[in-house]
Formats: sequence, structure tokens, C-alpha cells
Amino acid sequence: METRTQFFTTPIYYVNAQPHLGHAYTTIAADVATRFKQMDGHDTYFLTGTDEHGDKIVQAAQKQNQSPQEYVNKISQLFQDLWPRLSVQNNQFIRTTDPSHIQVVKNLLTRIHDKGDIYFSSYEGQYCFGCERFYQDRELVEGKCPDHGVAPSTIKESNYFFKMGQYQDWLIDHIKTHPGFIHPRQYETELLSFLKEPLEDLCISRPKSRLTWGITLPFDSDYVTYVWFDALVNYISAPGYPDGALFKKFWPSARHFVAKDIIKPHGIYWPIMLKAAGIDIYAGLNVHGFWNVSGSKMSKSVGNVTDPVAVTDRYGVDAFRYFLMREMVFGLDANFTEDVLVSRINADLANDLGNLFSRVLSMNLKYFKGVVPAMTSAPDISLVPDAQAAVDGFQKAMARYEFHKAIAAVWQFVSSMNKYIDMHEPWKLAKEEDKRPLLAAVICNLLEGLRTVACLIYPVMPGTSEKMLTALGMTIPEKGFFLLDEILSWGQIQPGTRLAKPAILFPRIDVSATDASDEKTAPAKKKTGTGFTPEIKPVITMEDFAKIDLRTGAILAAEKIAGSDKLLKLQVDLGTDTRQVVAGIGRQYTPKDLVGRQVVVVANLKQATLMGEDSQGMVLAAGTKKELVLAGFDVQVSPGSPIK
Repeated sequence: METRTQFFTTPIYYVNAQPHLGHAYTTIAADVATRFKQMDGHDTYFLTGTDEHGDKIVQAAQKQNQSPQEYVNKISQLFQDLWPRLSVQNNQFIRTTDPSHIQVVKNLLTRIHDKGDIYFSSYEGQYCFGCERFYQDRELVEGKCPDHGVAPSTIKESNYFFKMGQYQDWLIDHIKTHPGFIHPRQYETELLSFLKEPLEDLCISRPKSRLTWGITLPFDSDYVTYVWFDALVNYISAPGYPDGALFKKFWPSARHFVAKDIIKPHGIYWPIMLKAAGIDIYAGLNVHGFWNVSGSKMSKSVGNVTDPVAVTDRYGVDAFRYFLMREMVFGLDANFTEDVLVSRINADLANDLGNLFSRVLSMNLKYFKGVVPAMTSAPDISLVPDAQAAVDGFQKAMARYEFHKAIAAVWQFVSSMNKYIDMHEPWKLAKEEDKRPLLAAVICNLLEGLRTVACLIYPVMPGTSEKMLTALGMTIPEKGFFLLDEILSWGQIQPGTRLAKPAILFPRIDVSATDASDEKTAPAKKKTGTGFTPEIKPVITMEDFAKIDLRTGAILAAEKIAGSDKLLKLQVDLGTDTRQVVAGIGRQYTPKDLVGRQVVVVANLKQATLMGEDSQGMVLAAGTKKELVLAGFDVQVSPGSPIK
């Protein structure tokens, strides 16, 4: 049987600044994807590194009174030191100052030049020093660089150019005939839209009279290579192009992870460079959105750049990895705030997973003195169907790089296990001797369910996975994980095994300790212009408020309830599951108005029956009975996001 391979890469990060949240997300996403592929039986290779040439490096080094080499050595080391702290297991770290990389760049340039696809010419254009590239007028926004917001400088000089236009039709055809080559689909549409305009030839050199910190062109010692024509080559130089064993084995399966701001170099320059050099192009490009911090794009000038080291030191590596993978819909932008991070930790990790883990181990300790009981046949109460659904949902979502959906599939199983406990009430079974076999079956199912969860969370939370499996008496395979097709083999936790005492996986974070105010509660004031005075409610504590589970929901379907002019039956996506909610908003909203709308849901409200329809929660609205307005959001929020 032929070995399945998978080669994942991150961009090589530009070392003009220290690593931040964006770098952490891309690298963790590639790490999660790599770990999943390993679980799915692939032989994997994972590459990351640093991009160390160009104008901005020289400028940054000068500000610190260092040589460019001293400066890049220092910043590159920060990246190399960060990845182990974030539980990232890359196979290789490449630097564009590595001699082996420099040689491959020169070989590639020579090959394309000898083919006649590189020529020398004078050029006058709009150059952005921040981007280190020339811009066409149509790419500018009100005459300014779209990324830096400054007008580019007009530069006239002689340079070398790469003939890209002759490969434009080939690239368009390749994108159209290879579904999934650009993922998600919206970025394929974006690239094809850009390619509707004629491609101009790419300036691939900089004169040494202006810049010396770069790779000298092999055919003209007065010029250095344009930074992108240098950096992109790392993906083949690292595995040993052209004759290296790693290159031959892994390059056909290469998929690049990048943020959306560098889709053009990776989706246009890079495949055309490979085509011109006669090299098979990579398998695909995975493009993700931006992380906004407290509602704004990360920016050093704004001062909202998030340090992943500080966050992980405060909340833990696995909690940080979980939040990033759960909160961002791959391909879309997401918002990072510590408040939302804490809410996720408390609701998903401390309450849902942590409480379940502690609860099951505590029951096993109480009812069976911490020893795994022998389970007699009890197929009618088996958790295997729910576990199978979790594995299937996880596998399908991970294969599509939909990390948030993969996690949601696991958390749906966590929810099912909590309901399973409430349904079978082990505390009652323990009181009746003739129910001991049934009690043993319930506990064994729960222990096996925890084992399944522990195996599935390995790509996202490897440390927590190992901690859970160890506590469950499992021997961790030497490779560090269980294969997907091994997970559903029920009964792997052997009867007679003495389990660890219950442990706290994720301590609940006391938000009142950090958010408490010294100000006294002010009396409620009458609202003006609304025609009503708000009712003054009793003061509650943060503990009281924490009992209310508020979640973001997305309405999937809505219909009127026969016999009522105000009640609507809604199907609401809460991320981990879909709830039916009956809402009295039919006089203000039609079903058609509601589909696709985001709402705030009280997710832990006791189930009620209204007009013969079950309601599993409540959607929040403000106003009077005659003028109700649904609570919502001014930006897109992932379904199931906790609300604080």
C-alpha cells in the first residue's frame, strides 16, 4: 500500500518585528492540521521559518544600531523559541539567510533566466517601501498603498523583470480545473477576479545602489533579488530541491497556510514561478482571515498587537490553542479579546469538558473505589452511536480545515455525555444492589466516552489529551496519538485498572476578581423618550450572573405556530447543536426576516412547552410588548460564542 503523505507550510515570517497573534494562529492552524493528518494515517512534514532580506530589515536593524545579520539572528530566534512554547511540532525551521536556501534561489533564477523569461529594462512606477513592491494605479486606494495608507514614491530605475503575463491563461485554467486548489472558495473567486485584468511583468530585482541586503542575482552582481522571489523559494529549498529525498517524497502533497493579505504572491507569483522553472506546482493554498483585537485590526501604531507568550503564560497553552481554533471560522476574520477568551475557558473548558471529566472520575471513585468495573452487555445504553457521530463529524470537518466545526462535533458528544448522566442517574442506581451491573455499564460507557474525547482533542489540545488519557489508565502510543480508526474500538480501558483521582483540567477563572469595581451601584434612572420606567431588579452577584449561559445563535429556519399571532418556532444554530426555540416576536418579525439573523440565546433555560411546541431556550429582545427589537451584533460572531 502506497504511503499517504502531507506537506504543510506556514509563510516564512518577516523578521522586521517580533511574533504576534497572527503568526501564532497560522502556525498553530498548520500544526493542528498536521496532527490530524497523522491521526488519519498520513506521513507528514511541517515547515516554518523566517524571511530575512529586504529594505525593512535594514531599516529595523538601523533603529537598533545593529547589522542586518545581527538583527535577523535575534528576531529569528524569537520565532524559533516560540513554537515549542505553543506546543507546535514543526519538522524544520528554515531561514532565508541559510546558504543552502541562497543556492537554490540562484539556481532557480538561472533556470528561468536561461529560458528567456527574465529580461532587463528601465521602469518608472509607484513604489511602497513598506511593502517593498511596485503598485499599479488600479491597486491604490485614493492614491495610497492599501496596507500602509501612504502615497507610494515614484521611482525610475533599471531592473530585471519576470514575464508573468504569458502564463496567465494557464494559471486561470489550473485554478478552474482544480477545485479546492484555493481554499476557502471565496479566495479562489478573488484571485480569478484579479486575473481578469492583464498581468504585468514582475520586477524581481533591486539595484545594490539602493539595497545590498539580499541575494545577489547570479547573472548580474550589481543587483539583489526581490524579497518575494527569494522568500517563496523556501518551500522547495527546505525539503532539498531538486534531488533531496524529502522534496521527492513530500512536495507533491504541499499545501501552504497563509493569511489573506499575502494571497497574491502565493496564488499568482508562486505558481507562475514554478511553472516557468518546470517544477510541479503545489497541491493547494489555505487562506485564513485576520484577527482583530478588541474590534480593530492589529497594528503597532494603535498599540493592540497581542503577544502570544503573555496570553499563554496567563491562561495556558491548550486554552489558547482551543480558543484560536474554536473562535475563528477559517477564511473569515475573527475578534480577539481576553473577555471572550475567558468566557470560552469557563464555559467550554472548565464547565463542559472539565466538569464532565471530574464528574465521571469522581463517580467511579465513589461507586467502584477508583477501579474500572467489568461491563456486562448493555447495548441499549451504549454511547457508541454518539461517539461515532463525533468521530465522523470531526473527521469530515478537519479534512476541510473547518477547525471550529470539528471542535463543535466533539463538544456535541460532551453535551451528549452530560445528558447521558442525567438520564441514567448513576447516584440512584448505586442505591440498589440489583442495579450494580447497569451502574457498571453506565460508568464504563462514560469512561470510554472520555477516552474518545481525549483522543479527538489531540490536534488542538495535545497536553490536555495526554493528561486525560493518562488519568484514564491508557498507555500513550510512542507516536503520541491514537489513529482515527483505533478510537472507536470500545473497551480499551481495561477492567481492574485503577484510575487517577479526579483532577481539575481547567480551573474556572474568577472574572469578578478582575472585573470588580469599587463604585457603588447607582440607582436606576428613568429612561427618557421611551414612555416607560425600567423595573428596578434586585442586585445580583457575579456568581448569580455566571449561572446564565448566554450564547450567540444563528437562526436557520423560522415558521409561525398555528393558533398564535405572535409565537414563532425557530431552529437556532448554537455551534455545538441546533435548538428549537419558541419566541413571541411574530408581530414584529416575519419568518423570512429572521433566517440568517444572529441572536442572543439563553442556552441553559429549563425546557418549556408553548402551544404544544418544545422550547429549548430563549432569544433576547428589548422594548415593550408592542415594540420588541431582537438583541444582536454589529459584526459576524461564530454561533455558540459565549456572551459576557
